[in-house]
Amino acid sequence: MQPKFKVQIDSFKKISQIDNAWSDSDFKAMLALMGFADDVEEMDSSELKEMCMMSFNDLPHSEAAAIVLTHLFPDLTEGQVDQLSHDMLNEPAWEQYPDCLYHESLFSAYALLRAAFNGTFAQPTGVKLELTVTADNEGDMAIFDTSPHSAIVRLLANGQSDNALIHRLYEDQIQGEAFPEAPGIVWQLQQVSDNGATRQFTLLSSQFWFGDFADVSTFEASSHADSDV
Repeated sequence: MQPKFKVQIDSFKKISQIDNAWSDSDFKAMLALMGFADDVEEMDSSELKEMCMMSFNDLPHSEAAAIVLTHLFPDLTEGQVDQLSHDMLNEPAWEQYPDCLYHESLFSAYALLRAAFNGTFAQPTGVKLELTVTADNEGDMAIFDTSPHSAIVRLLANGQSDNALIHRLYEDQIQGEAFPEAPGIVWQLQQVSDNGATRQFTLLSSQFWFGDFADVSTFEASSHADSDV
């Protein structure tokens, strides 16, 4: 029988960007793709970002998107980058791209491009959740040590109705022994405190998956760890 937990939603906040998503090396790499590799070595962080944003603004929207995508996803072919860069103008790819492991990076790509083009790109919709999770038996909390992302995603999925989108798309993984897509659903996960049978977590994800928790304060749900770790 799967362990069951009591979950308290301590905080639910909508987000449209992730703090510190972009580093100096990211801006340098994207500027290099735009032909400015020799001009950036002496720039500080604010100058790098400003120059990158201005350089995006000199390009057509889809070409700027292609620069960002080429940097983020070197595994994509030129044709895939071209298709996705055009799709981004009309579709929420941070929700709809078939491989959810791309979603966090796409979320940040939209935030960056939206800032560069004064809102032309859609505003990405994410959530920041703070949770308190309590078990009847302290030993049950071990699932969050062995496969934390999978265990948290299963917990939050099982706190939603059976017809929730996450069940329709990932029911086999929720009920099964492995959930390799879990880091694409819960993007960032931090354990804030550990008090034996009670732990607190903070996580970032898409509103696409967990927006329903805006109206939830507490729930009970089961979860389990992956068996292949």
